[in-house]
Amino acid sequence: MGTKISIYPGTFDPITNGHIDIIERARVLFDRVIVTIALNQEKQPLFTVEERKEMIRQSTEHIEGVEVDDFGGLLVHYAQGKGAIALIRGLRAVSDFEYEFQMALMNKKLAKNLLTVFLMPNEKYTYLDSTIVKEVAQLGGNISCFVPPFVVKKLKEKFQTGKGD
Repeated sequence: MGTKISIYPGTFDPITNGHIDIIERARVLFDRVIVTIALNQEKQPLFTVEERKEMIRQSTEHIEGVEVDDFGGLLVHYAQGKGAIALIRGLRAVSDFEYEFQMALMNKKLAKNLLTVFLMPNEKYTYLDSTIVKEVAQLGGNISCFVPPFVVKKLKEKFQTGKGD
């Protein structure tokens, strides 16, 4: 049997401990997890794609079988091009489910052989999202329990230099 590849797409602006928890769980199920940044023109990220890729690399270097990438266009086309068998989606709360379920059904229609695997993060991360982390960081709050040390450093740099305003 070949290598089982999964794709974990997201904005990751920035990556949080909740994302890392999902990556670690996905890695138990799949031989390779490609963490890929979705290039979305409608979002105005704080960090560039390269900065986000570096934060993901630094934050996942302890996990074997993780690759970092980015993509534009349809996720199913990207996944097929990578030979993936599954898409990984994190579910934090019931409020995530309706949107994620709708997306999973659409992806199934577009690519019948591509599975969507929903993973719930550890309960201590269920309230965590990148937007909240950025807001707390910008207001000078302690974010060290929400993101890896490298990301804490990058957020402090952004907000101290005024680039995050």
